Amino acid sequence: MKTSRRGRNILRAFRPPWPSNPVRESAFHPMNIPNYLTLARILMVPILVVVLLTRVTNHEIIGVLVFWAASITDLLDGYLARRWKQVTTLGKLLDPLADKLLISGALISLVELDMAPAWMTFIILGREMAITGLRGIASEEGITIAAERLGKWKLGAQIAAISCLLVGPKLDGILYSLTGLKVFKFFIKFPHPYSFFWGMGVLLLWVAMILAIWSAVSYFRKFWQLCGPGILTGEGRLSRSETTQPEN
Repeated sequence: MKTSRRGRNILRAFRPPWPSNPVRESAFHPMNIPNYLTLARILMVPILVVVLLTRVTNHEIIGVLVFWAASITDLLDGYLARRWKQVTTLGKLLDPLADKLLISGALISLVELDMAPAWMTFIILGREMAITGLRGIASEEGITIAAERLGKWKLGAQIAAISCLLVGPKLDGILYSLTGLKVFKFFIKFPHPYSFFWGMGVLLLWVAMILAIWSAVSYFRKFWQLCGPGILTGEGRLSRSETTQPEN
């Protein structure tokens, strides 16, 4: 039986406000569960910084738990976005920003607590800012440079290093009280008298810094291969937009 136009309008008016297939339709909506997880990771950064820098009771334990919770959201948001086919432009923009904010907040806090070398932190964060700038230029040229597996290894090394540096002194105190051993003191001169976990954190930070430099060089090579000719010849979008801007 055919439905009249008036009948279809009445049925449309009583249609429920929620989508019939939330997984499929939310893929085209900028806000979904993966993006909410990414936003949660961003909101955890100031909590982490405040907990560490105010040095509340057991701030190392609370800080590392907040840091681990934020790191878990980094694994979940990408996995759920791919599994549920909810990859959005907003998610692509927020995810690397959330990672950079989390790592930057943790490392700067560790430098303030005198638990991480400032010069290594500067190199790691300087690399992140440089790659962000290159990624912005590539986007202006209409080119997307995919992240390499090396970047995932870098992020993993950073998470492991920060975790060891956060809880290192407390775990080293427990280890020293049980064994009486001053591990690493005989090999490397550290400011802490017993430095097994803290020393492992410093060594992992070295690994993270080397991977950061390595991945930055690899990214710059790809960037120059794809965007360099257009920048040098002035035929790229960015160069054309600069020539068409009116003078003040």
